[in-house]
Amino acid sequence: MIGPYLFANLEEACAMILFGIGFTTLLLHKNLIKKIIGLNIMDTAVYLFLAAMGYIDGRVAPIVVNGITDMDHYINPIPSGLVLTGIVVSVSTTALMLALTIRLYQKYHSLDLDEILMRMQREELK
Repeated sequence: MIGPYLFANLEEACAMILFGIGFTTLLLHKNLIKKIIGLNIMDTAVYLFLAAMGYIDGRVAPIVVNGITDMDHYINPIPSGLVLTGIVVSVSTTALMLALTIRLYQKYHSLDLDEILMRMQREELK
């Protein structure tokens, strides 16, 4: 049976499921590209959770319109700012990870993390 409050918190539940999918992808796959995808899924889940927690039904964005300055009319802009900042950091981190993955592939001709580590150890022994 589904709990009575699941549909009231659907966005949060979806964020938790997405985070779990990303976390298991990050832990269980050996391919570096799949690990990067898993980390991006986790990032997206956190952004969805923050956006869902920052939204209050019936309120609008904090832009003063018609002279209404009452705080009960607007949502809190902090979660939106955190999400925007997080997206910028996430894109930068993803670009760096992909660049490093390309360099590793050029040097070791594999995307399998175990294979790369094994080849690195063989190089150290020489």
